[in-house]
Amino acid sequence: MEEHPLREIPEHADVVVIGSGFAGLAAAIKLREAGREVVVLERSSDVGGTWRDNTYPGCACDVPSHLYSFSFAPNPDWSSSFSPQPEIRAYLRRTAEQFGVLPCTHFNVEVLDARWDNAEQRWSVVTSRGEITARVLVSGAGAFSAPSVPALPGLENFNGTTFHSATWDHDHELTGERVAVIGTGASAIQFVPEVQPHALRLTLFQRTAPWVLPRRDRTIKAAERWLYRRFPVAQKVTRAGIYGSRESTLVGFAIQPKLMTFAEKQARRHLHKEIPDPVLRAKLTPHYRLGCKRVLLSNNYYASLNQPNVDVVTEQIVEVLPHAVVTADESGTQAEHPVDTIIFGTGFNVTEPPIAELVHGSDGRSLAEHWAGRGMAALHGMAVSGFPNFFMLVGPNTGLGHNSLVYMIEAQVRYLDDALRRMDEAGIGAIEPRQDVQDAYNDRIQEALEGTVWNAGGCASWYLDARGRNTTLWPTWTFTFRRQLRRCDLSEYVTQRRISEPAPVAEVRSLQAAT
Repeated sequence: MEEHPLREIPEHADVVVIGSGFAGLAAAIKLREAGREVVVLERSSDVGGTWRDNTYPGCACDVPSHLYSFSFAPNPDWSSSFSPQPEIRAYLRRTAEQFGVLPCTHFNVEVLDARWDNAEQRWSVVTSRGEITARVLVSGAGAFSAPSVPALPGLENFNGTTFHSATWDHDHELTGERVAVIGTGASAIQFVPEVQPHALRLTLFQRTAPWVLPRRDRTIKAAERWLYRRFPVAQKVTRAGIYGSRESTLVGFAIQPKLMTFAEKQARRHLHKEIPDPVLRAKLTPHYRLGCKRVLLSNNYYASLNQPNVDVVTEQIVEVLPHAVVTADESGTQAEHPVDTIIFGTGFNVTEPPIAELVHGSDGRSLAEHWAGRGMAALHGMAVSGFPNFFMLVGPNTGLGHNSLVYMIEAQVRYLDDALRRMDEAGIGAIEPRQDVQDAYNDRIQEALEGTVWNAGGCASWYLDARGRNTTLWPTWTFTFRRQLRRCDLSEYVTQRRISEPAPVAEVRSLQAAT
């Protein structure tokens, strides 16, 4: 795609948004529509977030396309039920262009530090290309922005090539190589079938067998796309149907987990059909409740593992040698697995987001320090006590195990817009959650998560932090979340009177038009 010109960062903005994925773009679009001065800081050279960075073979969404998109920017031309990565990235770029966000987005700018100034009621943000102050700081950094690579003994001495699925090395040729894949999550089940036909040998190191259901994908016909373009309401109806279908699965995940038995039977039939070898099938059979880990969708993952050039290894990795990965079974007997390339499909640092190290609140401590020992916590998954005028999108307990994250993002952006409007109307210069309100809110979240398949399904997943606390998922209906965030209740916040007048909205709109 076309490179964006590097422009000088302004000295100040009303709102600074970090990141330009789904969350950052939604915030920038809607706040600009409300007449606010917005500056977006993007560390990469283009918009897109996760869908810009993850370019591994087979990368695609596992939420249906019509739902995994902005409600205010429908795309009638999705090619299939589940969009491939290039289409989603192109959609985000096109949306940014359509809503005029690119001129206020500064690319190749990495945020290095952000600190709240009590006296000035503003954030001071240090970047790789200068400093900027802001009345409001919004993090759209996302949950999947920092790849997680396990600290394997000896990895630094490996003589071959290593990379994570999120930083795929497209210049490295895998044909004829002995390839090790470590991890069996959502990325691995997509790229393994793409790598397997080219590898001399593919060794999959599996810690826990995932539940895999058939991927009900299909090509969207030209006639359907014409209908959606000609009659947009038809696409809205389709989107609503998909939303309702996905939302109904919450019953099994969180209300009556025993209902997951039906989906488990379907997954076992899928496994039995694809893997006739009973030994391999035993390795690939999960021993926890479906939904405890992220449910995976694939029509070709099992088939690829059934090929003669593939080994599935379930023993623990104990060491990496210059040309091999060493495992040990329960008796301690070790085995060497010769490899030329190691690919990590080991996910992301979700419960310890790097942005938390960079943002410092009114007491000078970072967000990570505030969360140390007790885990991530925020009011409505957005605002944190001790951090005035700071809002997170896709923050603690706003992730989903059953529906589209874009739906949650839009609810949060509407809340953010309402919060800023109410601040302006009341002459408020800074707000932060009351600690008692934040604590009570998160206690209710944790209570609601008890007994759900995500907490009590018999597995260890990335939903849980190092303390075993689920700081990732929203525990109930998404429409409940949206209803709770329909307006900002300032009584939940500690407020400070504004010490200086902001630029009038009309003036901001005039400046935006000029740019």
